[in-house]
Amino acid sequence: MTPNDPNQYSMPLVEHLRELRDRMLRSIVVVLVIFIGLYFFSGEMYLILVKPLNALLPDAENGALIATGVASPFLVPLKLAFVMSVLVAMPYILHQVWGFIAPALYKHERRLAIPLFISSVFLFYAGVAFVYFVVLPLVFGFFTGSGPEGVNIMPDITNVLDFCLKMFFSFGLAFEIPIATFLLVRAGMVSAKSLGEKRPYIFISCFVLGMLLTPPDVISQSILAVPMYALFEVGLLMSRFLPSVTPDATSEE
Repeated sequence: MTPNDPNQYSMPLVEHLRELRDRMLRSIVVVLVIFIGLYFFSGEMYLILVKPLNALLPDAENGALIATGVASPFLVPLKLAFVMSVLVAMPYILHQVWGFIAPALYKHERRLAIPLFISSVFLFYAGVAFVYFVVLPLVFGFFTGSGPEGVNIMPDITNVLDFCLKMFFSFGLAFEIPIATFLLVRAGMVSAKSLGEKRPYIFISCFVLGMLLTPPDVISQSILAVPMYALFEVGLLMSRFLPSVTPDATSEE
């Protein structure tokens, strides 16, 4: 048995479950601590979230957003604070996931997994930032400017939050395409050459996914589909030109 052999870390199933429980509890505690801190600023966070929409509403200073539910003024900031606490704690949560699975990996697998974990977190946050600074102003501008004459636009705060969160997670997951493409090629499930030959189908698939994950307008679909295809090309480039990570001869004996 070599120092790089995952079998040296073998333990009974009960021990694995206990370690998994401990790591899950630590993650939950961190999320709750962050949630408690963010809840006191949940109202301000919501105003920041809807700032791209408020900038387009004619009567934003007097409160153009409305709450149709009795409990919405309380539940909407609560939901936003919880989602933000999960997003903020995501690096720690992924660190706990990494700590649980790392002992079962060989040395060459760990060398590959660490940068992939870091890249996945960065890309997810990049997708969220892209939505807030680019997508939401364009989409809200399209919606508020396409209504009939004489119609007062007064969005409900719950609908606005749900719409924004859907866009955040849709783009955050879409920005993981380079990692997914790289892993598929490195795992041998598909070759970079075959993916390159299927570019027309992948291009169409990106627009289909954009249609399913975004509101039913061409602008939103295109804003998601074009970056998805560009990120696919980035992942394909990574899988072609990055050196492959081969196992050490002594690590798998």
